[in-house]
Amino acid sequence: MEPRTVIPIDKNWEFKQADKEGAEYLPVGQFPTNVHLDLLAHKLIPDPYIGKNELDVQWVGEAVWVYRTTFASPAVGSSAKAVLAFDGLDTFATVVLNGNTILETDNMFIPERVDVTADLKKDGGENELVITFDSAYLRGWKLVEKYPDHKWGCWNGDNSRLAVRKSQYHWGWDWGPALLTCGPWRPINLEVYTSRISDFWFDIDVDKSLKAATITTYAATEGSVSTEGGTSKLRFDITLNGAPIAGQVVEAGLKATSATIAIAEPELWYPIRYGKQPLYTVTATLEEGGKVVDSVSKRIGIRKAELVQTPLKGEPGTSFFFKVNGIPIFCGGSDWIPADNFIPRISKERYYDWVKLVADGNQFMIRVWGGGIYEEQAFYDACDELGILVWQDFMFGCGNYPAWPALLKSIQREAEENIKLLRHHPSIVIYAGNNEDYQYAESVNLTWEQDNKDAESWLKTDFPARYIYEKILADACRELTPSVYYHPGSPWGGVDTHDPTVGDIHQWNVWHGTQEKYQNFDKLVGRFVSEFGMEAFPSVKTIDAFLPLGKDDPDRYPQSATVDFHNKADGHERRIALYLVENMRYAPDPLEQFVYATQLMQAECLASAYRLWKRQWKGPGREYCAGALVWQINDCWPVTSWAICDYYLRPKHAYFTVKREMAPLSVGITRREHRHPRDKYTRVHVDISTKIEIWGSNLDLDDIEDVDCVVTAWDVETGKQTYSEAVNAAPLVLPGNQSTEIAALDVPTPLKDSEGIDASRTVVAAYIVRRADGEQLARYVNWPEPLKYVHFSKPKQLTADLSEDFSEVSVQAEVPVKGVALESEDDDVKFEDNLVDIVPGEVVKIKVSGAKEGSVITTRYLGMI
Repeated sequence: MEPRTVIPIDKNWEFKQADKEGAEYLPVGQFPTNVHLDLLAHKLIPDPYIGKNELDVQWVGEAVWVYRTTFASPAVGSSAKAVLAFDGLDTFATVVLNGNTILETDNMFIPERVDVTADLKKDGGENELVITFDSAYLRGWKLVEKYPDHKWGCWNGDNSRLAVRKSQYHWGWDWGPALLTCGPWRPINLEVYTSRISDFWFDIDVDKSLKAATITTYAATEGSVSTEGGTSKLRFDITLNGAPIAGQVVEAGLKATSATIAIAEPELWYPIRYGKQPLYTVTATLEEGGKVVDSVSKRIGIRKAELVQTPLKGEPGTSFFFKVNGIPIFCGGSDWIPADNFIPRISKERYYDWVKLVADGNQFMIRVWGGGIYEEQAFYDACDELGILVWQDFMFGCGNYPAWPALLKSIQREAEENIKLLRHHPSIVIYAGNNEDYQYAESVNLTWEQDNKDAESWLKTDFPARYIYEKILADACRELTPSVYYHPGSPWGGVDTHDPTVGDIHQWNVWHGTQEKYQNFDKLVGRFVSEFGMEAFPSVKTIDAFLPLGKDDPDRYPQSATVDFHNKADGHERRIALYLVENMRYAPDPLEQFVYATQLMQAECLASAYRLWKRQWKGPGREYCAGALVWQINDCWPVTSWAICDYYLRPKHAYFTVKREMAPLSVGITRREHRHPRDKYTRVHVDISTKIEIWGSNLDLDDIEDVDCVVTAWDVETGKQTYSEAVNAAPLVLPGNQSTEIAALDVPTPLKDSEGIDASRTVVAAYIVRRADGEQLARYVNWPEPLKYVHFSKPKQLTADLSEDFSEVSVQAEVPVKGVALESEDDDVKFEDNLVDIVPGEVVKIKVSGAKEGSVITTRYLGMI
């Protein structure tokens, strides 16, 4: 018997528009591919990411496209078979091989396998493979019309998307363009084999002591072993860094074959910062007659992951926090959307760069949002390697999905196939059924009785998708990945989706909803906030890249038609303006300073959320808030959005403020004005005090002992230091993995009467310093708010000096300066920190890479213009 061979069908592909008379085939630009990439390669469409070109390519999504190739027939033995394996076809595809229709698809997310042994040309002849892709958009509307009794409705895109199992963001979202793709978006292979390993998976049990683990390996086989039974052997081998750890040989049977392997003193997989990320390689080898006929390897991490939902001390509801290897994790992190509208051009390297940005930003978790795709293996591999926990949504978002029988069967296959593809990744710690579909149901009063547990009855209501989330997906997860928690939706829990005491919430009352001030994020807390955000403009370099004429474009100003076109959020003009005007003085010109103002505002907003919510991570039994996932880390095209890094992986300033808030040790301050009238009538006799509260957050596991909290104050107008004292008498202890209240006091204003330096002019900084040697371990600078009322002095001696070895920039000034941004025209120059607050007498050192002789680093700050 010959071993299984895999022949990539990735050559000689060509495409054309099927419904255009006289259209000729053209070679594809790459493979896998989609139609927009191929049209771009031949310059048949303008780049949809430039200017308003998106409007000019809408016709592509309503046309029919055909792809074809030829390939030689391999030798197929008398007992062997040949199978065409389609990893992903987008979406309504009719596949014809040598004139015979072999497959029709209607789900982008399902890999398909077709036995083509009888269809191949004999004697090494050339085979013709033709795939015709119908318009998903038009097919979707036909399905909407076919099922008029369903109560269609959604946020973003249009109702036709709900009927089609395709990436929902392709219909356009409030951060992305409408670009309805089609094509062979994942690899196509021809496999020839007598027997093969058809599935390979693991149950991993880690003892409570963490000193031992049991790996039960399973392999399902197909072919002669499945029919004859007992004639084949399966060998399971486990290695770590190339060194053998354990192995076992068993007879392959008709059903899934398993082997249980004990690992003593396993090297455990940890989230970043809490340990290493060792990945064991587990290999299943199928042998027949002493010959290897197939082999499959997967990398796994040995870890014990739990979601803890238990009563809390002194507050209603339950906790919602992740514990890995016994360590509770405050999951500061981000939400993830696809990194491009044209997925086949996202390279493995680009995936790694994105996940490394998350890791370098001190984040612990990334949530794969339910309107994109079940991501590429390269994405999860990067999360596994870098220690980033993954919250994985199923692909449903912001709507009332239908549930006719054939669609439910397709969704069940989709769930099962994708769980099988993903379940070996140690980074995945939760699956969630959808994004905001329960929230949508509440918003339009669909029938949803939480206490009704009769699943079949849900299909008869106007919210039949509940059957998908609480039956189909729940069953699939329970059967195929039982050790990973399944959550019916996001947000989900409590009396409704807005309940802050149970499960997770999406906190959109900053930006959307009631449009609260971001200074009030502490009142908007939940047990786990899996979405919140604030928009900001991308880098000026990114804006120049999408303007047709770049820096010379007449639309190079913030309110231009082209710049507005590259913001898809409803009401974005008013909302950005609202938060800007509430918080700071700004002007639309020059563009560079306006972009800076929006990024400063976003940075202040998001840092406030992380800081205030992490304060509620108060230790065992008091995990009042256990997660903050910002919407969003990334973009799918160059755009103004909620992303904290733009399409070109350029961090906005919020990336750095979030990074500081999620550092192993941080210190926080709130400032509030308190008014105490003498009686309930007076408007005159009112005592007014401005108080600050200070706390420290230690995310390391070890206690930090023998430290002081030094509070220093300056006059914002003159730079005069007005106060500097340790606010603790005895040495402070900051217990590990929690936040600790340190002090509450009035804003120090000793010169209020003599020089008029009151709280409105006083900048306060808190420092955690080691008592033994005075080394600064953490700092935070608190300013009078709103910033627009502050009379900033322009610094005369603001310097940003590059060190002799070009590895560090030293920043200092003689007056307090808010939000000093370091900038360079050279994209290779990257800063490890940015947007720092500067106070007199202190030099802030920022590491830099990519700088060299002649590198010019400039500064920008609030009040500069």
